[in-house]
Amino acid sequence: MTKRRLPRPAELAEILRPKPFVANPTDRRLAAAHTIADLRTIARRRTPRAVFDYTDGAAELEDSLRRARQAFRGVEFRPNVLRGVSDVDTSVEVLGRRSELPFAFAPTGFTRMMHHEGESAVARVAQRSGIPYALSTMGTTSIEDVASAAPEARKWFQLYVWRDHGAGAELMRRAWDSGYDTLLLTVDTPVGGARLRDMRNGLTIPPALTLRTFVDGALHPAWWFNLLTTEPLLFASLTSWGGTAAELIDEMFDPTLGYDDLAWVRESWPGKLVVKGIQNPADARDVVKAGAEAVVLSNHGGRQLDRAPTPLELLPPTLDTVGGDAEVWVDTGILSGGDIVAALAMGADLCLVGRAYLYGLMAGGERGVQRAVDILRGEIVRTMQLLGARTIGALNPGHAVLR
Repeated sequence: MTKRRLPRPAELAEILRPKPFVANPTDRRLAAAHTIADLRTIARRRTPRAVFDYTDGAAELEDSLRRARQAFRGVEFRPNVLRGVSDVDTSVEVLGRRSELPFAFAPTGFTRMMHHEGESAVARVAQRSGIPYALSTMGTTSIEDVASAAPEARKWFQLYVWRDHGAGAELMRRAWDSGYDTLLLTVDTPVGGARLRDMRNGLTIPPALTLRTFVDGALHPAWWFNLLTTEPLLFASLTSWGGTAAELIDEMFDPTLGYDDLAWVRESWPGKLVVKGIQNPADARDVVKAGAEAVVLSNHGGRQLDRAPTPLELLPPTLDTVGGDAEVWVDTGILSGGDIVAALAMGADLCLVGRAYLYGLMAGGERGVQRAVDILRGEIVRTMQLLGARTIGALNPGHAVLR
């Protein structure tokens, strides 16, 4: 028969240890986020539906994005043991320069719409973390202001070729003069994809205060207060716009983009050139022959052509085709450090993350972006340790296979 007794005060003190109270509500929210999915949940609560859906959504039935995520979920890790992994090095060399982590912040449009701190906050986190940050042509902070906000960060500029080539040439000049060392030329956007969430939400850039958004705004007063009491939401590269993102693409971008335009960009840009939006190995081979130092296997986060190829599945045949003549990077569907390690093990030189840090930005501004980096870093280190790989270079295709 079990003998009962009352616990001693000292015994109770051992188990009754309440968590320290965190006064700042942003810090309190972020401390509860242990994964990028947690940040996404917070972001969904903190931002109006149309803004969250712009970040979270993809084109048409969203199959491209769903398949990309399923591909990462389908990876099987195969660890080695007894490898001595107390000290892990997560750094990589990207286009001749060191990055402390094997990922970079991808270019994202309209970033100040997600949170008023916008691109400058993201660039500052990149600077602290020792990773590159790519500013989008459709960014909402100017090329010069981002450079000023993070003068020591490694900065890249993402370019869409406009119908007006003179405007593109001016953007390249400004970026180079401001210290951006690499150009990411996006080639998968001759026209805008059918982003149905945006259409159904009636999202314009910048958001318009309609009856529907007014009602939603009542549920997100802090977001609207920050939008209305900070600098107007304008583009870094053009003066203003009052339509949807897809309408802007159709109006401004050049659907006749061809290899002559690629040659023009290569001749005009004095730094490193990366071509983003490659979706088959033959195109990767051809743009490398045309002067690209790296290619990004990407279907634009699933936001352009639905049912497009899945970048992770394209990686092995593209590596075979390019044959070491250029770096091969991957984006789309990356939501964890394990996803990043899987792509690196399969041969990618770098991963670009977009939604992951935007969820952090929406959840808590600059501190939220930092939390996203901390989460990804921790997951990368732990996954490498469990795989038995002390360095990124020690990862190999035997560590990760598509089931």
